[in-house]
Amino acid sequence: MAEIRSDWLESGEEQAIEPGLRVCDPHHHLWEHPRSRYLAAEFTRDARGHGVEKSVFVECGSSYRPDGPEQLRPVGETEFVERIAREFAAGPGSLELNAGIVGHANLLLGEAVDEVLEAHLAASPERFRGIRHSAAWHESDAIRESHSKPPPHMLTLPKFHAGFARLRRYELSFDAWLFHSQLDELCALARAFPDTPIVLDHLGGPLGIGPYEGHREQVFGAWRHSISALAECENVVVKLGGIQMAISGFGWHRRTKPPASLELAKTVEPYYLHCIEAFGAERCMFESNFPVDKVSCSYTVLWNCFKRISRGCSSAEREAMFRGTAERVYRLRGEAT
Repeated sequence: MAEIRSDWLESGEEQAIEPGLRVCDPHHHLWEHPRSRYLAAEFTRDARGHGVEKSVFVECGSSYRPDGPEQLRPVGETEFVERIAREFAAGPGSLELNAGIVGHANLLLGEAVDEVLEAHLAASPERFRGIRHSAAWHESDAIRESHSKPPPHMLTLPKFHAGFARLRRYELSFDAWLFHSQLDELCALARAFPDTPIVLDHLGGPLGIGPYEGHREQVFGAWRHSISALAECENVVVKLGGIQMAISGFGWHRRTKPPASLELAKTVEPYYLHCIEAFGAERCMFESNFPVDKVSCSYTVLWNCFKRISRGCSSAEREAMFRGTAERVYRLRGEAT
């Protein structure tokens, strides 16, 4: 992850537009590392201008149990964010931080993953909603694999399918993080398990580095084709965001000044509008992916970008993308009807 430069971000800060629009942020992380801290105070400070009412935490390899069985160590992360949610709920304010929690389990364990899923649910019986076992892998050494170090073509492996099949038993969804070159494998998985909800993270990970640098039009064409095919799977919804990461190749983080929301919207709009057209607003949700996307823009600028992109949509469509889809998919308390 590229360095987050707070002074640089502040130099391009904006006022939040449409601050009364109700928002559920369905994808952010929390961590505390020796050289990096992003906890409740940091997230709420970032989100304060945009009417964020609820949030969903998504696993990031943080605060694992330091010992005990290897397969159960990720449960420490759920215990960590559940504790933050409870502490935050006891204080002032209307934000439901970590209203939903998506944790990690090694689905390559097959049926043995039941022990891990049950431990997550025991650690957070009211908030735990799904699993992310990231599949992001590429043969190029220039593209770093996911932190969970998946094997090549993980989504196609019989052992993975055996573990994935257990999610339905526990009424858990699956968050899919992968690169655009793997979208067809996800499509095959979605067709094989039509009764398991799948949430595609970060617009399907269109890459712009390594062998894809300088080939944006070709990448967009391949990505667009795969997204259209994936949208035919009714059990799949998509998170609109995440392409402010450095791996997308736009180079925002290398500029002397960060992009304004208008410039950001004009650049990335084709990706967002194609997903909205392919999936329909009721299967789309805007996400921050903070603090990872914070390398390129501030939270306020990012959500201003979302609001600009969606201005041509109806009020019902915007309600779905900014709040309703996330609340329905993650079964958050007080969800939209």
